[in-house]
Amino acid sequence: MKRINTYLWPTIIALAMAIGIFLGGKLNFNDSPERLFTTNSKKDKLNRLIDYIDYEYVDDINTDSIVDVTVNNILEKLDPHSVYIPKSEMKGVAENMKGDFVGIGINFYAYKDTISVIRTVTNGPSFKKGIKPGDRILMANLDTLYGKKLGNGEIIEKLKGKKGTTVNLKVYRKQEDRFFTVKVKRDIVPIKSVEAYFMLTNDIGYIKVNRFAESTYKEFKAALKYLRKQGAKKLTLDLRDNPGGYLGVAEEMADEFLKDGKLILFTKNKKGDIDKIFATDKGEFEDKPVYVLINERSASASEIIAGALQDNDIGTIVGRRSFGKGLVQREMELGDGSAVRLTVSRYYTPTGRSIQKTYKNGNKDYYKKFTERFNNGELISADSIKVADSLKFKTPKGKIVYGGGGIIPDVFVPIGTTEEEAVETIDNYGYLSYFIFEHLDQDRTRYDDYTQEEFINDFKVDDILFQNFVEYAISTRKLKLNFYDFEDSVKLYLKAALANQLYGDNIYAKIKSTKDAMLHKVLELDKPSVTENIKEENTDSSN
Repeated sequence: MKRINTYLWPTIIALAMAIGIFLGGKLNFNDSPERLFTTNSKKDKLNRLIDYIDYEYVDDINTDSIVDVTVNNILEKLDPHSVYIPKSEMKGVAENMKGDFVGIGINFYAYKDTISVIRTVTNGPSFKKGIKPGDRILMANLDTLYGKKLGNGEIIEKLKGKKGTTVNLKVYRKQEDRFFTVKVKRDIVPIKSVEAYFMLTNDIGYIKVNRFAESTYKEFKAALKYLRKQGAKKLTLDLRDNPGGYLGVAEEMADEFLKDGKLILFTKNKKGDIDKIFATDKGEFEDKPVYVLINERSASASEIIAGALQDNDIGTIVGRRSFGKGLVQREMELGDGSAVRLTVSRYYTPTGRSIQKTYKNGNKDYYKKFTERFNNGELISADSIKVADSLKFKTPKGKIVYGGGGIIPDVFVPIGTTEEEAVETIDNYGYLSYFIFEHLDQDRTRYDDYTQEEFINDFKVDDILFQNFVEYAISTRKLKLNFYDFEDSVKLYLKAALANQLYGDNIYAKIKSTKDAMLHKVLELDKPSVTENIKEENTDSSN
């Protein structure tokens, strides 16, 4: 060991004393014990409180849960869209926004305490191994999956795993009354955000987007390419019930319809910094008619696209006033596997309007305003939409648009009747789908002779199937509705639910489209004379 040069000792001692004096000043030993290890920062106060509870409180307390509550309470004081994501939820949230996960590729029900396959993902791991709709998965490796009333989350966790790993499934095939074992290799399974796409007419394509995830733009481009090959010269982009997602994905999608240099949106942060986003020259559907469908549950990224097109006088926005979310969040990790999505800026449409509705009276009032739309008649009549003249803006071609609480469509379509909305709600709850699964499970060969086109054009739900559903809905689901008052709607939805389990989402959406009021409005607007009248009605020449 080398000895320190004795000539350096005075320097070392002086340095040590200086450091000691510095630290002593920071510790402030003359202060009270309560202030010994604290500064004036607000975050230290919270840390200290948690430490006191951890080490001094009389009972054992899960301080993690206290922290979660504290974080949520803080965020509630900011705005309705700054949210906390606990560690336990981060994986699921990340997968949903990424647009895929690693699994075996099945849609299933936990049917009578057994995992029952509704259908397999086409060309996915289970599809390739011959798993069929109606198969019961009894075991995964050594885990018994039946008779335990497992939740969907628990089932998914047992079937998911690392890419390339295998899982041995014990399966019972009811229609053949046999058991068998199959080894399935886990692989990437997409979580589709482009829910459906098909040709609405000979020249109008239709694309339904349910959220804006990492994979959405790629899915959208693939769907658009397919439709253009089918002859699509016009497009209906369905953003109804789409709550939003990644801002950048919405920008890319809007770029498909806007010419190079057109403003898509701009954002402004607390410092007043403005970031403008412009369209590029890569758009492949410019100068072509486009109809964007929105409703009261279309929010955020959906509103960005609707606003960008409306403010640039591109296409026609059809439907009802959108939700009204004009805030931008950034996800920030908190160091323990959890994260917060914090509002960091506001966005504005090209004309300069903010479509964010007020939240100055708190979150409860904010969401109450949403439900008030049902009560004030706004969803039935466009005349009931309340707008302030101070929030009036004008597009380059002179069309009047408004800020402050959502995108008001160019063409209004009222909400359906109470009966129609009731059927839609029953479908959303999965009751129709569950009933159809049981119906198919009795005999999965009864529809084998139908091609997809024959099913769409020729199949009709008979009175027996309708009556069976009514009895199921009333006796099993305890639904108190007079289904005979809207028999045609119920039969249509039963046919769509059948198509969904037999052929997939596209055929399901195509069948439902035949009675869709907004899509009927699109077909009406596609007539040139009607379209010209719409443009004249939405242009205020006096301003």
